[in-house]
Amino acid sequence: MADMTKSKKYKVHSIKYNVLMNILLKVMNVVFPLITFPYVSRTLGSDAYGRIAFVGSVISYFSLVASLGIPSYGIRQCAKVRDDTNELSKTVKELLTLNFIFLAITYTVFIFCILAIPRFREDIDLLLIYSAGIILQTAGVEWFYQSIEQYDYITLRNFIFKIIFIILLFSLVHSPQDVRVYCIIIVGGSVGSNILNFLRLQKYVNLRIRYNLDLQKHIRPIFTLFFYYAATTIYTNLDSVMLGFLTTTKDVGFYNASVKVKNILVGIITALGSVALPRISYYLEHKDSENFNKLVKTSFSCVLFISIPFAIYFVMEAEPVLMFLAGEEYAPAISAMRIITPSIIFIGLGSVTAYQLLIPLGKDRMTLIGAVTGAVVDTVVNFILIPKYKAAGAAWGTLIAEIVVSSMQAIYLRKIVSKSIDVSNLMKILIAGTAAGVVVFGFNAVFQIKGYFLICAATAILYFGTYLLICIGLKEKFVMENGIDYLKKFTGKISASKK
Repeated sequence: MADMTKSKKYKVHSIKYNVLMNILLKVMNVVFPLITFPYVSRTLGSDAYGRIAFVGSVISYFSLVASLGIPSYGIRQCAKVRDDTNELSKTVKELLTLNFIFLAITYTVFIFCILAIPRFREDIDLLLIYSAGIILQTAGVEWFYQSIEQYDYITLRNFIFKIIFIILLFSLVHSPQDVRVYCIIIVGGSVGSNILNFLRLQKYVNLRIRYNLDLQKHIRPIFTLFFYYAATTIYTNLDSVMLGFLTTTKDVGFYNASVKVKNILVGIITALGSVALPRISYYLEHKDSENFNKLVKTSFSCVLFISIPFAIYFVMEAEPVLMFLAGEEYAPAISAMRIITPSIIFIGLGSVTAYQLLIPLGKDRMTLIGAVTGAVVDTVVNFILIPKYKAAGAAWGTLIAEIVVSSMQAIYLRKIVSKSIDVSNLMKILIAGTAAGVVVFGFNAVFQIKGYFLICAATAILYFGTYLLICIGLKEKFVMENGIDYLKKFTGKISASKK
């Protein structure tokens, strides 16, 4: 085997820089849906939008099988050997080989299912269009770029292709009859992105060298993580699939509107978590317990500081938020949104316990047990509640499942969790969030503002402004350490430069 230099071909930025890049990425993932979601939901209507939600949920299962557990496993393994180009190249080639083998198997099963299941044949056109994403996901090797922490590249690439997507969306989608065009645009938006990823891969690793590939060593951990993601995907997407089978596509559209808002919030809350996995894996490999513990504490603080006020505000203001984003046609989704929104707290905590603790620590079995339990709970609740309560019943299924999963993981990691979460500081967050909610409730009772946008803007500024001021007054740790202290340092540097 030819020798390669064992030096890195990339720059690993600081965790603060990576978090900043990932926050920018998450902000884009918030802003762009805010631009596109109102247009798409109104232009396509709840029926066509429900078809897209159903098809997207079905495709997510096949994408999951094709990827196995490689996305998280790949981040963990490549992060461990990223300082050695030889080992990094060999690991990437092994994982890609496994990925393409299971891609071929998955796509064969997918075609068979379309031919055999009548419900799938009803949306065969959209399923075939969306299925291209299964192939593109494998070629995208997003896990590799996360493992070497190239978040500036990931952020820039996403920004460019989101701009292209928006231009095509507003240019080509004008009515419910354009639902196929919309699907093509969605898939097409990932074509360039994933192909660019694959072509750029040669900049960091050499796939031409003939390594003695050892695929066997990856099988067990990959399948363990696969079953974890399978169970997680079941209880995060099963709601839409079961609604599609047990009710109507309109109900799927209503429910997916509430899920869309929830997913936007989850993206913001978990911004640090997706950055932390490769860095935590690196710390563990190099036995750096000090930085490991520090990062875990910061992650818990960040999740609680953001998720609790988000949950309170969006439960209170569910109606104007949903009416502004989706339109009055989606009024039946208001109750579903109020029910599902508190799940963001448990999803945020679960992202820390799973992606920053259990997976990096190699406790894959526990992540699997928790996810399977969540899937079972979600399935049972859905079967009981969906026939009667429809979208609201599906929302209860998701909320209860997320509570069960995050609770199981927290109990298993109770020693670490108890040391990482400051209960007195948590009380300060709860007091600030509740007090800000009381202020907004009083504001709404006194002032009858017209227009959903104005209501959202006024209440959001009032709520989160009040929340921050109370947190500062109570000396809440996260805002003091990551806001006030940095502000003091920044103003100090400005003062020094003037002198």
